[in-house]
Amino acid sequence: MYKRSLQASILALLQEFRIVYMTGPRQAGKTTLARAIADDLDMGYITLDDQATLASVESDPHGFIRSLGSRQVVLDEFQYAPALIPAIKEASDQLGPSEKGKFLLTGSADIFRSARTQEALPGHMARLELLPLSITEIDGQSLNLLDYLVTGDFSSVSSAHPTREDIAQLLLRGGYPEAQGKSARARQIWYRSYMEGRLYKDFESLYAARGDYHSRLQALAPYLAGLSGNLLKYSNIANDLELDDRLSKSYIEILELMFIVRRAPAYIKNRAKRLATRMPKLHYVDTGLACHLLGLRTDEQILNSQYYGGLLESLIYMEICKHAAWSQEEVGIYHFRDKRKREVDIVLERSNSKIIGIEVKASASVNPGDLKGLAALAEFSGNAFERGILFYNGREILPFRQGAMTFYAIPIGILLGAQD
Repeated sequence: MYKRSLQASILALLQEFRIVYMTGPRQAGKTTLARAIADDLDMGYITLDDQATLASVESDPHGFIRSLGSRQVVLDEFQYAPALIPAIKEASDQLGPSEKGKFLLTGSADIFRSARTQEALPGHMARLELLPLSITEIDGQSLNLLDYLVTGDFSSVSSAHPTREDIAQLLLRGGYPEAQGKSARARQIWYRSYMEGRLYKDFESLYAARGDYHSRLQALAPYLAGLSGNLLKYSNIANDLELDDRLSKSYIEILELMFIVRRAPAYIKNRAKRLATRMPKLHYVDTGLACHLLGLRTDEQILNSQYYGGLLESLIYMEICKHAAWSQEEVGIYHFRDKRKREVDIVLERSNSKIIGIEVKASASVNPGDLKGLAALAEFSGNAFERGILFYNGREILPFRQGAMTFYAIPIGILLGAQD
């Protein structure tokens, strides 16, 4: 079993909140982690994926929660039983001020962001995301990438020297625990089962689908995989797939609730908002799944593909999102593109409103032209700009001075740590 960096955060929050909600995609490892925590803390464990249990919940939600008594409990696959929310709120309201950690909920769809959820638990609940394994978790590294980038001390971390083929393998491997260590053929069978056995069925439970939604999803899912790392233009999708604008947007929103895709909002300053695009960027949460949907099976196919740069950007973007779940500092995560089409792949906005720009390049060399997007972001954001970083596939951390600004080129290999 992989050691999950989020476990310490969950244990800490169970000491401070009555309810902790761990959400994330199917097969990301939520049940395994929830069971381990239940064993450690002697909590009860109930899965709502069990039909008899679910029938009991649906017949009397309040009675079901009351039957648990005073015991702390894990309720796994909570997305199947949104009717439990008022009952859990009632139970939470009746707890004393010192009673914490009553419920650990897990869910494969983020129902607390869904329009179908009418109740919320303000002040009672902490929400955490368990995304597929990060590169550092797979390889047993302790680095938190987000803290490393925010701190700005770029001399304290060792770096591996991956080849282009090694990086292609990172993209193919993805982060789902069950996909790790499988042969290429077995991995493709697993991904196909994941799409057909879970994704399409779960989509139906979250969206009142009308007509032939299955074939629409079969067309949309690989189409979006090809957009990973690119601006999301709903009108283009509607035209290319012959879908209504509103329908394509609603489908993408559901896929985001299911943690298949993620939209990165644009970084816009109020006083200069007309100078920057407002369109979001799209990222596939797992590059292994994206590669499967795009028919990319080998290193050579990926490296010669038009999708390579976008997939690599999504890999780094999602690594930052994963590490953000257990980092010391909370940040907003955006992208930037101005009206002159100068862009920065990732923008981190700190709690003090300072920003860090991050570019991702597949090449092993850096030239001053690679920094023009970061320079444009520095001009756009003024005093808010803290530093600019360019990830590249080289060996050394390199400073680049442009005017009053210093930018840093950092090897992608830091995610793999020092290796022989």
